[in-house]
Amino acid sequence: MSEVGVQLNPEAPKRKRKKRSKGDKQVSHRRAMITSIIFGSIAVHAAVLVLFGLWTVAKHFRRPEARFEMKKVVKIPPKPPEHKMNVAKHEAMAAKPTFNDKLVSTRPIDFALPEMPQVNLDQMLPLDPSELISDQVHGLVGRAALGSGLGQGMTGGRGIGDGMSFFGVKAQGDRILLLFDVSASVVNKADAAGIPLERIQKETIQLIEGLPISSQFSLIQFTGNYMAFTDELIAATPANKKLALNWVEEEWETSGSMSSASKGVTQNLTGVVGIIEKSITMRPDVIFLISDASFQWRPTGGFANIPYDEIKDAVERIEEELRADVPIHFLAFEPKDDDAKEWSRIVRKTGGEFKELKEN
Repeated sequence: MSEVGVQLNPEAPKRKRKKRSKGDKQVSHRRAMITSIIFGSIAVHAAVLVLFGLWTVAKHFRRPEARFEMKKVVKIPPKPPEHKMNVAKHEAMAAKPTFNDKLVSTRPIDFALPEMPQVNLDQMLPLDPSELISDQVHGLVGRAALGSGLGQGMTGGRGIGDGMSFFGVKAQGDRILLLFDVSASVVNKADAAGIPLERIQKETIQLIEGLPISSQFSLIQFTGNYMAFTDELIAATPANKKLALNWVEEEWETSGSMSSASKGVTQNLTGVVGIIEKSITMRPDVIFLISDASFQWRPTGGFANIPYDEIKDAVERIEEELRADVPIHFLAFEPKDDDAKEWSRIVRKTGGEFKELKEN
């Protein structure tokens, strides 16, 4: 039996397989490589994230507990500069220097030195007469020897040795305070006594001009209120003397009243008691008081005579505050008999003198 070929679909041709080209193989290989790189990168990043999360969680559980500590701070208090304080104290106790404004040669030379120019040394001389003379001399020989120890003074307002003189009243002291009552009653009584205002100014100028540089001084004029030349005693230097003389000549009150609204005037409701209290702050060692010995005050608004008990208490406070005897010399114009007796007792107790001024 012959081989019989059976062909089910004789009309359908046989398909031939197409062979892949070399280029297609390379593209397929590249795609596979890129895909593997992407998945590998994702896998690596995922692994890193997992590890970081595990490390964070582990760090949280392993965090140490919080501890609070307080450290002790040791501070050493600063010591006061004792050495500097001692040096300053020593310098304050030392005598202040004095200067001469000229050069002097002790041997002859071929040429003459010119005079030094005039220089205002007032601000360069920190003079304190109480340290230059009073403190040193009093400490060595006592207050009683001061007058004779300084030699013959210049009388008539010319010195402090045996005593200065003001209207014939002699006194000793390095710190001088002049108090002038310039009320209308005093001005009128001074004229009636033959000692007008010009005479008072002249005597005051003579006293100031005769003060040595080692002394200190000031002036106060008052009615009820008062006007002070300075708030503290100042050294009797030529410049200060000139200022005081100008003040006496130009600022002297002649109207008999003194308004608190005026320049340089201080309101004072307690009359001479307030003037004495002001004097204590200036620390004088001798006081001249010029008045008619009749004083009023107005502490409650109305004028009234000051009780002498109040005046005595004020005068006694001078010695208590300054811890020294401060003579008060009272120069009076036509005082009443009762006023003269009371003030005589008061000033004699301080070591001062009461004198009525009138033309001889």
